[in-house]
Amino acid sequence: MQIGPIARNFEDFINFSLSKIKLSRYFLNCNRFQNPELMKKLLTQLNHSYHLFYLLMVFVAGISLIFLVFPGESRFKYEFQKGSPWRHETLIAPFNFAILKTEAEIKLESDSLLANYIPYFTLDTLVESAKTREFAASLSKLTETNPALKSIKSISGFPVILQSIYASGILPKSANAYKELDGKSEIRQIKGNKAIKVPTSNLYSIKSAYLELNDTIRKLLGRNYDDFIKRINLSDYITENLSFDEAMNRNERKQILDGLSSTKGMVQAGERIIFQGDLVGSEKYIILESLKNAYETKRGDNIEYLLVIAGRIVVIATLIALMFLYLIFYRREIFEHKRKLTFIITMIVIMIFLAAIATKVNSINIYMVPMAILPILVRIFFDSRTAIFSLMITTLLIGYFAPNSYEFIILQMIAGIIAVFSLNKLHKRSHIIFSALWVFLAYSVVYVAMALVQEGSLKTINWMNIKWFGFSSFFIFITYPLIYIFEKAFGFVSDVTLMELSNTNQPLLRKLAEEAPGTFQHSLQVANMAEAVIQKIGGNPFLVYAGALYHDIGKTHKSEYFIENQAVGLNPHDNLDYLKSAEIIIDHVTNGVHLARKYKLPEVLISFITTHHGTTQSNYFYKKYLIDNPGVDVDTSRFSYPGPIPHSKETAVVMLTDGIEATAHSLKEKTAAAFIEMIDYLVDQKIKSNQLIDADLTLRDINILKSTLLERLISIYHVRIEYPK
Repeated sequence: MQIGPIARNFEDFINFSLSKIKLSRYFLNCNRFQNPELMKKLLTQLNHSYHLFYLLMVFVAGISLIFLVFPGESRFKYEFQKGSPWRHETLIAPFNFAILKTEAEIKLESDSLLANYIPYFTLDTLVESAKTREFAASLSKLTETNPALKSIKSISGFPVILQSIYASGILPKSANAYKELDGKSEIRQIKGNKAIKVPTSNLYSIKSAYLELNDTIRKLLGRNYDDFIKRINLSDYITENLSFDEAMNRNERKQILDGLSSTKGMVQAGERIIFQGDLVGSEKYIILESLKNAYETKRGDNIEYLLVIAGRIVVIATLIALMFLYLIFYRREIFEHKRKLTFIITMIVIMIFLAAIATKVNSINIYMVPMAILPILVRIFFDSRTAIFSLMITTLLIGYFAPNSYEFIILQMIAGIIAVFSLNKLHKRSHIIFSALWVFLAYSVVYVAMALVQEGSLKTINWMNIKWFGFSSFFIFITYPLIYIFEKAFGFVSDVTLMELSNTNQPLLRKLAEEAPGTFQHSLQVANMAEAVIQKIGGNPFLVYAGALYHDIGKTHKSEYFIENQAVGLNPHDNLDYLKSAEIIIDHVTNGVHLARKYKLPEVLISFITTHHGTTQSNYFYKKYLIDNPGVDVDTSRFSYPGPIPHSKETAVVMLTDGIEATAHSLKEKTAAAFIEMIDYLVDQKIKSNQLIDADLTLRDINILKSTLLERLISIYHVRIEYPK
């Protein structure tokens, strides 16, 4: 088993695990029974059992992974919102609990404490002694070599002046340049094992220390200053000896903030908290939040932890089961497709993991998690209904442990639905930009509206949450690279990829244009006509256009045997028997599949190659064979295409459009009446031969297809409608 993408690894692991069981059962039954029907039945049962086992594995794995991130504490059983009535029974405090301070109160108190905090600076006494000795030695040497200066007694006191400057403290920059000293009038100066308070006005910078020393010496020397300053450079003896002590200040601040109480009173057991019907105001809301926090963190003898675990498992299993039931009843093709099902469950688990991490990291808000990416990706690969249902299940699961769960669920559901509606198509970069803007607006408007209901004032709204909405909306831009990653990992095909594959400069389409130009033009016509039909009856126009372009690529092999590529009067079938001619014509389907796999076309496009003739016959050569061989039993399988029949609306439309466009060329009279008769006949033939029984086409869709193709053919062949006399 090769190591591939994550989704394929899981499937390959199960395949590998069951392969021995399948083979052993297969050979056992081969030896015991020689009945082909029984063998077929056994293999069908094995395949069905394998699929059920895979579904069970995905179901259990999804529940287990989600269970790991769910909070272990019991949940508060009451839901409430600020500004709304208390809709439950009168609430009595079940035990003593502390009333928590609000974030605003804690921030106000912490800011007040830090505003009065005096920062610590360390004084390096070694710098002072070293520079003072160095200065004294330089002065001694100067006076010995200059008799005029030696007679000046004040020079001997210069080191004392320098020492006093160092004693006050020299900073690298002015005290005003330090944000730590903003609004501070003093510092704590650490000298040895002592810390003394020093006014910031007494502190020097390197520049001010130099000026202080220079001005003092100038006053003392008078007219001898110029001679002195030429012989000695005072800046050589000035350097910083006072530095901000980062570690000390960090520890001191931490101790101050750690000592800050997060509570502001107590509620005693048995005390009434709120009456039924009372409005949940600011004070009541804080008390209820405090009770909720105490209840969810409480570990008492009255709580059976195993029952809490059982409840969590049931909640998770129920919601995941709802996702499975939705897929079973409304998106059966996704439920039966292993990689599609795995992708949806994987996306749900990833989002829950991100939300759980956000709730545990204090510096991250849960609204920073880009929840809108989930419905966007599911919409791009599947459909809008599945995207919204996946979002609902994920939001309900996260809402179990998210703060303000009601608010969280409302915001995420609205923003996610807006994301799905705003990104109905993704074939331009601007679509992602506009989707991100719409999501941000949805978050912001709904959040402000709910805050107004709760707070009743714009001033008390926590506007910082808008920042988190901005981050979440910005992360939508990573959808583009995620599309590529998930396409490779799960084998999906997005509209972006379909547009790239529809470029006629793609190597395989260039090969078709060069080696079978008539077929290439036919494919272009079919693509345009089928796209026009699918736009009206609903479906994926990008898929049907790309599928139509590639449906006949097998005709590059022996292209001269297909009438649209033949020169006038030259038909190589004239030298072949009808069986051989039919074989060459039919083989363009098989050759097309081989060529598509060689060029690594996605399976969804290969299905257009295999189904565009379904299981119909090569009628021309079949009828010719019957005429030349009357009364001979004919093996119809030798004149039949391998199939399968179309299984989707898109493949069915391409089948019908392909036959109608090709037949239109062979009509002698290209009139509206002839087109109508031809279209009705070909569509009826496909219906009678059961080629459309697996396609999701209604009678209304078929009528729209007929009228749309008729309009296109009339336009292509410039047919003028004959008006009644």
